[in-house]
Amino acid sequence: MKKVSTFVLVFFTLLFLCDNSYAQRLFKNKSRINQLEARVDSLQKAYDSLYVEYQALLQPVNGEGDDSDSDSELLQTIEYNADNIDSLLNLYYVQKMMDVNEVNMEEIDRDTLMSNIPDSVYVRRLENMGSFIPVQFNRYVKNSIILYTEKLSITPRILGLYSYYGPIMEGIFDEYNLPKELVCMAIIESAFNPKAVSRVRAKGMWQFMYGTAKSYGLTMNSFVEERFDPVASCHAAAKYLRDSYMIFGDWSLAIASYNCGTGNVNKAIRRSGGKTDFWSVYEYLPRETRGYFPAFIAALYTLKYYREHAITPAQIALPAHVDTFHVNRMLHFNQISEVIGVPVEQLRDINPQYVHDIIPGNEKTYILNIPYSYTNAFADKEEEIYSYKDSVFFNPVRIKHIKESGGSDGQRVVYKVKSGDNLGSIARRYRTTVANIKRWNGLKSNNLRVGQRLYIYGSNSAGKVSSGDSGTAADKSTSAANTKDGYVMYTIKKGDTLSKIASRYGVSLSSLYKLNNMNAKSTLQPGKKIRIKKAE
Repeated sequence: MKKVSTFVLVFFTLLFLCDNSYAQRLFKNKSRINQLEARVDSLQKAYDSLYVEYQALLQPVNGEGDDSDSDSELLQTIEYNADNIDSLLNLYYVQKMMDVNEVNMEEIDRDTLMSNIPDSVYVRRLENMGSFIPVQFNRYVKNSIILYTEKLSITPRILGLYSYYGPIMEGIFDEYNLPKELVCMAIIESAFNPKAVSRVRAKGMWQFMYGTAKSYGLTMNSFVEERFDPVASCHAAAKYLRDSYMIFGDWSLAIASYNCGTGNVNKAIRRSGGKTDFWSVYEYLPRETRGYFPAFIAALYTLKYYREHAITPAQIALPAHVDTFHVNRMLHFNQISEVIGVPVEQLRDINPQYVHDIIPGNEKTYILNIPYSYTNAFADKEEEIYSYKDSVFFNPVRIKHIKESGGSDGQRVVYKVKSGDNLGSIARRYRTTVANIKRWNGLKSNNLRVGQRLYIYGSNSAGKVSSGDSGTAADKSTSAANTKDGYVMYTIKKGDTLSKIASRYGVSLSSLYKLNNMNAKSTLQPGKKIRIKKAE
């Protein structure tokens, strides 16, 4: 019995020692893992910091001095006169102070805002506006009107910018025989800020996403971002709205589709039992889109009745008249500025599409806007301007860096998170930063879940594919197409819509209608071939 007890004691002693040794090894491994994780975090922060510095090195040196206006400074309305023109609000400063996301569409649907103005006054004013696009009054419209006329700090700036951009845009809509009231959509989209960028990388005054902008003919490359061009982007918006109206035959739904897409509007129509006006499909639309048309009515109201609300438009420092020149060679804003004295900032204000202050006229003809007072000087010294310090401004290394940056966005990639992924590894794979990925996707923490989809933007993502995909969308669509009678042809598959096909091939919906003798009521039959565009 004693031997058995001794054996048992020895056995448990050995077992304890083994367990203790295993526990020690486990503790050491866990400690090592914690150290490695901390090291990875430190390296990621260093990478992000270097990435930001690298991007900063690619920016042009404009010699304009420190541009560090404090964001906390308040804009003041300044009455215009010839003596204080230098005191007017600089457009760059206005852009910096304005937030494209300041209006929360969901609040319009959810909240009940109060005003001292009786409803009967709002109703009478709306009736007297004489809008071509029918307007109504209800609590959602009332919320929107109160928001724009009593709550938003940026309304004076919106009105100031409208005085400059409004007539230009109304003229463009008139070219397409569209209602001039559509200009109010630029208020909702960007508050007339041509350099607005949303959280999901929609850009410009009309807030185009990359794919939609491409399908409506806007140029986006290393030097040019036409989503920032108020004129070019307005033409694209007009084409989109014309196409959308062809589909729905109702302006309220066409306007709503600009926010959520034609697919979501069609889905709302089906869920409503086939009703075809905004208020009948209201509850079936995405929550943010529900506030979009009420906000449009409120913007229209504000442009008409801002005086009744004692709102004074801010005076914005933009030239009243500009002349345009065709540029067929490389041209830098600093060449113009240093030879004839146009402030670089003013050139940027009226030419916001040239993101590096360079017009790549050697690639194709581009338009340069010049303040009218400098027109003669530019014409007289044009050759001198082109040759001035050209070897400095167009240094091959500098130009190579810009071209390698691939533009302001590049193609969007949808990345599907896999087991073992983290934001740092994904950022390194796509040569961007964790901060960018979090901003693009509205992430508040670094936590990811398997299967989660992330949007990645940038030149280096353009050549990559989504996780699990065998090729880019363009590659897949090209493989499904062939040519016939001088046209690119496409074979319709189950689930296709004309709007999806148009977006995939970078053509407009109206062009597909014309090429195939179709209209908004035409049905697509799987297996049928349709024309996409003329073969190159």
